[in-house]
Amino acid sequence: MLADGGELALLDVREELAFSESHLLVARSAPLSRLELRVPLLVPRRSARVVLVDGGEGLAERAAQVLLRHGYTDLHVLEGGTRGWAEAGHTLFSGVNVPSKAFGEVVEHASETPNVDAATLKRMLDSGEDLVVLDSRPHDEFSRMSIPTAQNVPGAELVLRIADLAPSPRTTVVVNCAGRTRSIIGAQSLIDAGAQNKVMALRNGTMGWTLAGFTPARGSDRRMPAAPPSARALAWAKSAAERVAQRAGVRRIDLATLERWHNESEVRTLYVFDVRDPHEYEAGHLPGAVSAPGGQLVQATDQYVGTLNARIVLVDDLEVRALMTGAWLRQMGWKDVFALAASGTEAGWPTPPLLGTAEEPRARLDPAALAALIERREATVIDLSLSRDYKKAHIPRAWFAIRSRLDRALPKIDLTGTVVLTSEDGTLAALALDEMRTLTAAPVRYLGGGNAAWTASGRALTADEARLADEPVDVWLKPYDRSGGQTAAMQEYLAWEVDLLKRIERDGSCRFDPLGRRG
Repeated sequence: MLADGGELALLDVREELAFSESHLLVARSAPLSRLELRVPLLVPRRSARVVLVDGGEGLAERAAQVLLRHGYTDLHVLEGGTRGWAEAGHTLFSGVNVPSKAFGEVVEHASETPNVDAATLKRMLDSGEDLVVLDSRPHDEFSRMSIPTAQNVPGAELVLRIADLAPSPRTTVVVNCAGRTRSIIGAQSLIDAGAQNKVMALRNGTMGWTLAGFTPARGSDRRMPAAPPSARALAWAKSAAERVAQRAGVRRIDLATLERWHNESEVRTLYVFDVRDPHEYEAGHLPGAVSAPGGQLVQATDQYVGTLNARIVLVDDLEVRALMTGAWLRQMGWKDVFALAASGTEAGWPTPPLLGTAEEPRARLDPAALAALIERREATVIDLSLSRDYKKAHIPRAWFAIRSRLDRALPKIDLTGTVVLTSEDGTLAALALDEMRTLTAAPVRYLGGGNAAWTASGRALTADEARLADEPVDVWLKPYDRSGGQTAAMQEYLAWEVDLLKRIERDGSCRFDPLGRRG
C-alpha cells in the first residue's frame, strides 16, 4: 500500500507518548482518546483508504468501530501493530514529526547548508558585527526562548521579507529555531532564493545556545514588521520564489480549478492550506481553507496532511509564501502541490470539524450549576484535557484522566455524587458521556464550554493539588518543556535529529528529492 501510489492514511491511534517511542515512518498520530477531533482534518475524505495502527493491544479495532460509525468505509488494521511491523523486518522510528525532521537533515547534507555554532555567533554579536538573527518559529515558541537580539520571522516569511530586514549585502543573516530543522530549511530557503547576503543556520538553535552556556532571552516580542513588505522587497521575493518553484515543479491553479477539485473531493482527497501569517488568515480567508503557516507546514507536515498522495493547494495572495512552501513539499516527495493567489472574505476562525455531535442538552451543566455541586460536595470532576494543560490550570479538586483509558483511571478516583466531565472547551467531555456511563452507575454530566467557560464565568482555575488518575502518556514534551533533566534531554534530542539521516537511509521508503541533490 505504501508503495502503490494510491491514497493512504496511516493512523497510529495510541497516545502521543507511546507513538513518540516507536512508530512507522509515515504514520500520523491520531490518539483514540481524541479521534473525533483529529481525524476530520487529517482524513477529510471518508472513502479514503485508512490503515489503523496500535501496539497490538486492541486500540486499532476500537478506533475502527468509531470511524465506521461516522462513515469511513475503507478501513484496515495492521496485524500485530508496531510489534508486527518490526517482527516482519521493517524499521520503526522514535520522535515526532519524523518525516519533516529527517528531510531537514537530508537538505543540509545535500545542499551543504552553511552553519555557525553558538560560541561563534556569541562572539559576532558581542563584537557588533553587521548581523541579523532571524528566528523562524511561530511567535509563541519564539517568546518562550530566543537568541538575544533575534527577530521573529516565521519560516515562510523569510524570502518575502529579507530585502527589508537585511537591505545591505554586507549584513550577515543567521536563521535559527529551537533545534535544527527550521534553522536549516529557513537558511536554505534564502540561499535557494538567491539572497544577496551571507546566510547561515544556527547549529542546533536555541538548544545549542543553551548547551553552550549562554542565557536565552525569554518573553521577547521582537516580531517581524506588521506592515506589508515594501514594493522593492515584494518584487524581488516574487521573482526569487518563482525561480525556486519552477525548479521544484510547483504549479499554479485558479479559483475555478479549486472549485472543480472541491466538487471531486469525494473521490480525490483535497487539502487547502492558507500559508500566510495567522493574523492575515483571521482577517479574511477562503471558505474551507485551513490556517497552516508555511514554515510549520514544512516542519510538521504529518500534523496537517493525513492522506498520502493527496492534492495540496497552498493559498497566499502574495504568492511568495505559497510558492516557497510548495517547493519544499515537492522536494519532500509530495507530487500534487499547487499554489493559488487568493485571500478570501471569510473572517475569524472557523469551528473545527468534528465527527458526530458534542452536545447533549439534558446532560449539560453551566459553570454556576457545577460550582454549586462542588460547594455541596456532590460532584466528582474529571478533566479530560491534555495533561500539560491540566497541570497548568484545572478546576479545583478536578481529577486528570485520559478518555481512552477511563477504565484504568476510575478505580483510583473516589466517586462522590454526580460525575462531571470537563475538557479544554467541553467538546471532548461531551463526546465521552456514553463511555463514562458504561463504567459507572453514578449520574454523568458534562461542563458545557469546559474549562474555558469556567474561566469566562469569572471562576478561577488552579495549578495546585494535581490529582492524576492516570499517567501523563498523552503528550510528548519538548526537551525545554520538561520539569527536570533538560540538559540531557536537549543533548539526546539533537543527537536523535542528526541520526535520522542514517535511519531513513536504512529504511529506504522516503522519496526526498532536495534541490541540492539535483545540482
